[in-house]
Amino acid sequence: MSKLFVRTLRDDPADAEVPSHRWLVRAGYIRRVAPGMYTWLPLGLRVLQKVEQIVREEMDAIGAQEMRFPALLPREPYEATNRWTEYGPNLFRLKDRKGADLLLGPTHEEMFTLAVKDMYSSYKDLPLALYQIQTKYRDEARPRAGLLRGREFIMKDSYSFDVDDAGLQASYDAHRGAYIKIFDRLGLDYVIVKATSGAMGGSASEEFLAVADSGEDTFVMSPGGYAANVEAVVRPPATEQDASDVPAAHVEDTPDSPTIESLVDLANARFPRDDRPWAAADTLKNVIFRLTYPDGTRRPLAVGLPGDREVDLKRLEAAVSPAEVEPFTDEDFAVNPTLVKGYIGPTSLGLGGREDAPGRVRYLVDPAVVPGSRWVTGANEPGRHVFDLVCGRDFTPDGFLDVAEIRAGDPAPDGSGPLTLARGIEMGHIFQLGRKYAEALGLKVLNANGKLVTVAMGSYGIGVSRAVAAVAESHCDERGLAWPRTL
Repeated sequence: MSKLFVRTLRDDPADAEVPSHRWLVRAGYIRRVAPGMYTWLPLGLRVLQKVEQIVREEMDAIGAQEMRFPALLPREPYEATNRWTEYGPNLFRLKDRKGADLLLGPTHEEMFTLAVKDMYSSYKDLPLALYQIQTKYRDEARPRAGLLRGREFIMKDSYSFDVDDAGLQASYDAHRGAYIKIFDRLGLDYVIVKATSGAMGGSASEEFLAVADSGEDTFVMSPGGYAANVEAVVRPPATEQDASDVPAAHVEDTPDSPTIESLVDLANARFPRDDRPWAAADTLKNVIFRLTYPDGTRRPLAVGLPGDREVDLKRLEAAVSPAEVEPFTDEDFAVNPTLVKGYIGPTSLGLGGREDAPGRVRYLVDPAVVPGSRWVTGANEPGRHVFDLVCGRDFTPDGFLDVAEIRAGDPAPDGSGPLTLARGIEMGHIFQLGRKYAEALGLKVLNANGKLVTVAMGSYGIGVSRAVAAVAESHCDERGLAWPRTL
């Protein structure tokens, strides 16, 4: 102990937002170098290596073989899969002295695919599972929470290669079982939830979330066993309605109604319905966003949803990925004079015709906005709203977009009961990639009939450095860290 390279701190670091960040720095496990980048000191490295060893043991137990790629990679493979563009500003790009484009690897699907293509050509070589534990790089816009959201981090990524979909499912199930054993051994309280695939692509996708109030991910659960990241919750469309007896749409003055609540009060006082009172859920709120695509193209997007809900930005970002989302600013409204801030209605969006036509704004609506549904919404004039506007009769949106906030008590999409919400730290993510990367990079093998077939792939990641923080979160108290025996 007298020789240990350690310095404990009396006070919390100024930028510490979560307990694991606070205690790992104060106890002398890690040291900040720059935003999102940390030095592992001897105590921290010992814990990190124990996490790596648990991961290695369970990966080896399912027959996966360890290897390691460079972190510095050429552009061309990522160009072939379009991820050089799709990753946008999250990718660290650089040039060598000869002007060749390089990147710091955020994940290695392309490199594993090319390695197998280089060495294997027959179904007899498959199934195959390969993995590495290696440093990854992502240019996070807002690195925070210590090890939980960094620009440089250590990750285990593994990949399965199978000749058909049945083999892919078996490989996926084997990895899923290995992950359960890993997180059990780490002593984490975790849940497995449905997830979106994001820039990775693919079909089936699940996340392993360590339950923690400090987590950045919100997930939902139902009494009947439904569990999903909020980004992956898909609500079924409402039932279409009969609007044959709804009066024609009419525009009315609505002074002193800047909020949904005041608009509903005015509507019930001056323009009552015959069947029941107007409610916040009968108002159609239209919110404009600016989407910036990886190639630099910018387009507006209008999202229509019931006035008793807000747009969940994380759900929206997942739905429009790889585009980046920004709210419309006053400057944006100034160059789009047909859009009256606070009073936007479907008729101001230039619906129909080509998407790039002047004044045309793509308009996607919540699953509650179905043909026959009746709404109060903006009339595109200050202080005026249109009443009895019927979807399908008076306007036709471009499609559906399910990005409204999910609330506790909402019904589960599978009918298994009301949802509860909790927060978690993403520890692992498993994907059935299918043939996206194999197709793009030409990974094919001869099957048993001598026919050339595209290989089915799976991708499986664990945040190894993040696991240190997640365990610290779940095992610390007001006195500091208390590691489980395995670490």
